[in-house]
Amino acid sequence: MTHAQHIRVVTYNIHQARGWDGVTRPDRIITVLKEVDADIIALQEVLLSQVFLIKKALGMGGVAFNLTRRMRHDLYGNVCLTRLPLTGHASYDLTCKTFVPRGCLRADVSHGAASLHVFNVHLGLRYRERIQQVRMLREILDPRAMTGPRLLLGDFNEWFNGAASRLLRREFGDPCGRRRSLRTHPSPLPVFPLDRIYHDPAVTLEHVAVHRSQVARAASDHLPTYADLRLNLS
Repeated sequence: MTHAQHIRVVTYNIHQARGWDGVTRPDRIITVLKEVDADIIALQEVLLSQVFLIKKALGMGGVAFNLTRRMRHDLYGNVCLTRLPLTGHASYDLTCKTFVPRGCLRADVSHGAASLHVFNVHLGLRYRERIQQVRMLREILDPRAMTGPRLLLGDFNEWFNGAASRLLRREFGDPCGRRRSLRTHPSPLPVFPLDRIYHDPAVTLEHVAVHRSQVARAASDHLPTYADLRLNLS
């Protein structure tokens, strides 16, 4: 017998909550996330102090933080928040020598009988750097070490079909379940499809879109990408 579980996920580079106007306002990020209303939230470029504000405002029960850099007055990295049970998490270093520190955060969540492994990444700005990071990711994403389907989402910093994107397509197929790109950067008038969602075949994307509200266009230099998923279980 086959049955399904339905959830919504979102990936969003919040740029430390610094908006297009140069003003840092976590309240705008919170408004955008409330508009999207996702069960699982993957954020990049977030300060740890902002994580607690977002968690409290959204009433999220589970949170996992991946430290990539120590700032003067705060910690900086990637975070996953979930209203579903968080059963485990892990952090991985994707830093390539001489380049800015980068990381990958794994969050394991359960939904009824389903188990989902969510990987939140923020790749580098350089072409060869991203290739090396995706090669590292392929070891981290080894399906033999997991009990459920994988979801890979984040800011991939690749605006064309480069080698890093081709490697990920071999693993997962087209990002966001479609060939046509979803443009997310810069937020006022998006041109580049930097923010993506990849998934295993056991996950069906029923709907995927970029959230383009008035607040979202001002809150960060990226727009959030969200997807409604169906987990196919037997």
